[in-house]
Amino acid sequence: METLRCKGSRDLLPDDMARFRHVEQTFRSCCLKWGYDEVRTSTLEYLHLFTSTGTLTSNMLSKVYSFLDWNGWSGERVVLRPDGTIPAARLYIENMVQSGVAKLFYVENMFSFEETGRESRERWQCGVELVGSASPSADVELIMLALEVMAQLGLDEVRLQLSHAGLIRTLLRELGLAPAEQSRMFDQIMDGRTREVLAQIIADNPQFKEPLSMLFDLQGNSAGFLHNLRLPLARISSRLEASLDNFISIAQLLTDLGCSYQIDMSSGRGFEYYTGILFQFRVAEHRVGGGGRYDDLIPLMAGGDISASGFALDVDHLMILAKDWANTYAGVLIRNLDDTIGTEKLSFGIAALLRKKGYLADRLQGNVAAARHRWILSIRDEGDRATFLLTDQRNGMATQLDSPAEILGILQIANATQASSS
Repeated sequence: METLRCKGSRDLLPDDMARFRHVEQTFRSCCLKWGYDEVRTSTLEYLHLFTSTGTLTSNMLSKVYSFLDWNGWSGERVVLRPDGTIPAARLYIENMVQSGVAKLFYVENMFSFEETGRESRERWQCGVELVGSASPSADVELIMLALEVMAQLGLDEVRLQLSHAGLIRTLLRELGLAPAEQSRMFDQIMDGRTREVLAQIIADNPQFKEPLSMLFDLQGNSAGFLHNLRLPLARISSRLEASLDNFISIAQLLTDLGCSYQIDMSSGRGFEYYTGILFQFRVAEHRVGGGGRYDDLIPLMAGGDISASGFALDVDHLMILAKDWANTYAGVLIRNLDDTIGTEKLSFGIAALLRKKGYLADRLQGNVAAARHRWILSIRDEGDRATFLLTDQRNGMATQLDSPAEILGILQIANATQASSS
C-alpha cells in the first residue's frame, strides 16, 4: 500500500504519545520546581528574525521552510520555526523586557528541510532559556537542570562535553581575520567542521601551531586542564584571558558540585548566536541535547544589553532512551458480562467513581487489549443485585466483591503495598 504520509514527516501512535507525554511531564515538573515558567511561541516567524542578526549559520538557513505570507509578493516572507531560542528571545523583548531576569521553558516543534525525506523534518524540543543573568552560575544552573531531567527519565551514563564559543570567537578575532572570514570560520566550527578550520588557521599562522593544537586537542575533565592553557594562549593574545577565566569558573563550579564532564574544544556545535560556554549531552552514540550562552542575541534584536543562556533536549531521542515511561496509574478495564440496562448504568457509575479517585478506568468496547491494564473488573447483573469480580493480572488472583466500596478498598491496598515496596 502506498503511504499517504508526507515525506520526512512522522506520526505518533498511542505508545509513542505515552512516551512523549512522559518526557514532557518529567521535563515540565523539573523546570517548575527550579522556578521556571512555561511559554509557547508562534510556529510562524518572520524570516528576517533569523537573518538580519546573523543568528543562524548559513548551513542552517539553507534548510528553513520559508514562504511568502498571504499577501502575495508584497507580503512578508515567513518561516516555520527552525529554532526555539530566537523566538523565545523575541517573546521576551516584546513582552517581558521590563521584568529583568526571566526563567522560561517550552516544549515545541521545530522544522528543517532534509532533502532525502528519510530523516524527520519536524523535531520536538524541550527548551529552557535563562534571560537577564551573566553569571557563570546561571550556565551551571542550566546544566544541572538538564542533567536532573535526564536522571528523572532514567538515562544512564549521560556524558557532558564542554567547549567555549567566546574563546573561539576571540581567537579568530585576535588572529587578525576579516569579520566576514571570522564569521565563516565560526559557522564552520558550529557545523562540526573544527578540524578543517584548524588546519586552515595553522597553515596561515604556523607560528601558533603549538598553542592552537593544545587548545583544540585538549581532552580534560577538570578546570586544571584549562589552567594549563594560560601560557600557551598568552602567546597568541592576552585578550583570550577573559574567556578562559569564564570557562575555568564554570568548570570549577561543576567540579565543586560533583558533576563530571569532558572538556573538548572540538566538540563545539550549535548556532551562530553563541558567545560563551557551549555544552552538549550525549548518551552512547546519541547527542540528546545541548546549549550555551548567547549574550549578543537580544542586543542584536534591539532588545537592549541583556545577557542570556539556554539549552534544548531532543524529545525524539529522550522518548527512545527514557525508562519506566508506562502509565503508573493502576488501570482498570471494566467489562459487562451481560447487556442489561442496569449493568450498563452501573459500569458507567463505577468508572466515574474510579476516575474521581485517580484511577484510569476504561470501559471495554471491543477494541482495548486487556494486557494494557493491571486490573479487570467484570460486572454481572444477578437480577436482585450486581456482582463484581476484580482480577489482578499481575498474579492472576480474582476476588468476588459485593460493592464499589470493596473495589476501592482492594485497589487502595494494592497501591499502598506497591508504594511501600518501591
